Amino acid sequence: MENRELLEQHLQEIQVWEKDQKDLWFWEKLGRIPFKLLDKMTPAFLQNKIALLVDELGNYIQSGGKYLINEQAMIQKIRDHSSTQHIITISDIGQIPLEDMISLSDKLQNERVKFATVQGVSTGFGGIFTLAIDIPMILGTALKTLQEIAIIHGYDPNDKMERIFIVKCLQFTSADIVGKEAILQELSTINSSKKASDNMISQLQGWQEVFYTYRDQLGWKKLFQMIPIAGMVFGAYANKGMIQDVAETGIMLYRKRRIYEKLTELDC
Repeated sequence: MENRELLEQHLQEIQVWEKDQKDLWFWEKLGRIPFKLLDKMTPAFLQNKIALLVDELGNYIQSGGKYLINEQAMIQKIRDHSSTQHIITISDIGQIPLEDMISLSDKLQNERVKFATVQGVSTGFGGIFTLAIDIPMILGTALKTLQEIAIIHGYDPNDKMERIFIVKCLQFTSADIVGKEAILQELSTINSSKKASDNMISQLQGWQEVFYTYRDQLGWKKLFQMIPIAGMVFGAYANKGMIQDVAETGIMLYRKRRIYEKLTELDC
């Protein structure tokens, strides 16, 4: 059984993190400007690629699409690295100690950040032409990372509501102060009622809102990635920062859900 004092301590850390998210760095504010100019400079084939990704994100929420991961492989990985061996299903993972979840999450974040950095270097080599490859790859990496984080905390990404939660995590990463507060409020009610779930779906206002917010967050970073050769440096920096932020958001928000559920179990 989890220790209440330890759970509440971790919950306080998450609340501090949430407060820190309510202010944008100067560069993040500046980063929302260049992509509006970049739209006018972007070739048609890249604009078409972006349009396709909007549809793919919608398909992911509805069915998982090509981004849905193999949960059995992830369960085995968790079983191998957890102090609890009796793990058969994703719901069993919810019962492992929080410290195991933290350890597994940190390891996953480091692995995905390294992968994204290498990816940014390789796709930054050719400037704007390989940028067309990089954008869908980084989106896929972000969704895969968030699904893995969900499973680490005992939540099944095969469930449509979890996929909505995942897309909300993606949206939270690049939202402004007002947006972050609204998303935190929405996510706090995700399991409370079907009406709350329906409201969350409607508040996405189409998948375009989520994707373009995500894209704007890359801003000036991806602008410089358009330069051949030099784009390797900027690509590595942009992708590393993106996945690091996405993973941190997913870890904190999923950990918060799991802590509340563990505290509820202690009260029963």
